[in-house]
Amino acid sequence: MPKSLFWTRTDTAGSEHALFDDSRGLAARGTMIAVDPIPWTARYQLSTAPDWTTTRFEVEVEGTGWLRSVRLERAADRWRVTTAEQGDLDAALSAAGHAPVGLPGTDDPDRLADALDVDLGGSPLLNALPVHRLGLTNAPADTGHRISVAWVLVPSLVVIPAEQVYTSLGPGRVRFVSDTYTADIDLDVAGYVLRYPGLAERIDPR
Repeated sequence: MPKSLFWTRTDTAGSEHALFDDSRGLAARGTMIAVDPIPWTARYQLSTAPDWTTTRFEVEVEGTGWLRSVRLERAADRWRVTTAEQGDLDAALSAAGHAPVGLPGTDDPDRLADALDVDLGGSPLLNALPVHRLGLTNAPADTGHRISVAWVLVPSLVVIPAEQVYTSLGPGRVRFVSDTYTADIDLDVAGYVLRYPGLAERIDPR
């Protein structure tokens, strides 16, 4: 993995460190940590085709007394979703005064059929997938695309289909819209997040 990026969360105490190779699509592995709603650590691995379409994504999330994992694999326009759980995340959430989140994964993978990208909650790296796949780094301003993604929530690892809109705002900036949520994201020349308002900022070595 010849490249490395690090972000600090601005919405909570947390961070993400990603190691990756983008010479032929994207191959990446990374670690995320956060304190909300309870402290957790996530470790993920991602593989895409040369056109940046996601082919495989695995993530494991761990906290005190529990561990969950989910694996998404895409082939022949269908997703296969595999999950595992040790301990009891819902019990840990309830003990901290939070609502339970239910089982990881999805009970109907066919609902993800239109998704070409995976979006991991709180991860700036994965915004690069549609940015690159849709060519938004060099697109004229106001070029927009509505896409479907397999959205993996953390720390629950519940997987849901979601519609998102990415619109180029000119060099170095895209607008992200999901339902009523909107963010104007600053990118570097390679299409990776520099600043995601309300979520994360990139920290470069000194």
